[in-house]
This record gives sequence, structure tokens and C-alpha cells, in this order.
Amino acid sequence: MPRRKKKDSGDEIRGDEWLGTYSDCVTLLLTFFILLYTTASTDTSKLKALSRAMQNVFSGNDANSILEDNLYSVKVPIVGEDGDSTEAETVNAKDQMYEKVTKFVKENSLANDVDVKKDARGVSLLLKDTILFESGKADLLPDSIPILNQISSLISNMPNKIIIEGHTDNLPINTYKFENNWYLSSFRATNVLRYFVETKGLTPNRFSSEGCGEYRPLVPNNSPENRAKNRRVNILILTSNEE
Repeated sequence: MPRRKKKDSGDEIRGDEWLGTYSDCVTLLLTFFILLYTTASTDTSKLKALSRAMQNVFSGNDANSILEDNLYSVKVPIVGEDGDSTEAETVNAKDQMYEKVTKFVKENSLANDVDVKKDARGVSLLLKDTILFESGKADLLPDSIPILNQISSLISNMPNKIIIEGHTDNLPINTYKFENNWYLSSFRATNVLRYFVETKGLTPNRFSSEGCGEYRPLVPNNSPENRAKNRRVNILILTSNEE
């Protein structure tokens, strides 16, 4: 007599239980990479790469492209001592420029004649007027040429725009050539600019000059020593190239 067929058991393995684990894994992956993207800087190319990678996951293709397209190129924020987040690949252009210029001044023994400062616009080389000009005059002294040549070698390798600023103290001047400190500071700045452009052959459209007169002092004009500090020419290297 033929055997009776066994009744189907409710516990019989259907073979598709792995789909639950797979869908959980895909959901976790999606959440993980969305989190990575939200902490990274917005980048259209990276967004497209992430989209392609997620499509590969859902279509069952090799998911390694996610790591290749996204994980290694994402800019993960790091936190500094002050609590502010910065990007690992972001370089502070101003600090980098300041370090470069400071190192150049030290290596070329210019520290006695040139000060280096940075502000919101960029990095400045401050040249004392006594190394560039005679009192009340705007013609470059012969002794200033070696210093200007060294500075020229520094800025010639930079693409940055440069502003030459002339500054004076607050003592009034009125000569046959210069009616006031505006005129004197303007001529001094322009003559330094002309040396870089006309003599050293640097690109003219990188340069501009300003005569600031007595109105941007470093220190109060209340002593001979302070007035000497205020008489200067600044060579400002812009870090943003926005004047």
C-alpha cells in the first residue's frame, strides 16, 4: 500500500529568512552613510558618488564602491582645543602665509629692519622708513635696494595680490614737493611699487599702492620713539585677494 504523504509543517524552512538580515544590514549602511554625509562639507561630486554607491547596494552589486567613492574622500570634522570644528583637509591660508614670511625674514637676516604682522586682510611686512628714505623724501635710498631685492624674491613666487601702503607720523610737512603727509606717504608707496614692477619685473596687475598719511598709526604719536614706529611702508600680501 502506498505511503501517506506527510502533512506540511508550519516550522518548515522556507529559504528566504536571510532577507530580513539583509534588509537590516542595508538599513544600517544607509543610516551610516547619511550620517557621514551630513558631517561632511557639501560637495556635489561626493553627493553623486554616494547616490551611485547606494544604488549599487540596493541592486545587490559590490558595495566596496561606497568606501572608494565616499569614505576615503569625505572631510571628517575635527575639534580643536577651543571647541571649534575645522576640516582635516582645510589649511589656514593666513597662518601658513605668516609662517612662511616669518621664516623667510629670519633666514635672510631681515628681522632688524622688517616686522611681520597679520590682520584680517593678510600678512604684512613692515619696513621702517629710515631704511628706505631720507627724512621728508620719497626717493629710495641705495641701501634699501638689497632688502627690496630679497622681498621681491619672496613675493615673486606668490600669486597673491599685494598692496603697498605708505604711513607717516603726525608731524606736519609742507615742502615744495609734498604739501602734506598724504602726498609724502603716497609717493613713498608708489616708488616701492614701481621698483617691484619696473625694476624687478613683477606682474603689474598684482600690485596697488595707498597713501595713508598719519591716519593709521601703530602706536600713539606721543613720543619720538612712537613716531618712528609709525613712519613705515607696509607690504601687505592679501590672503583672500580681495582688496
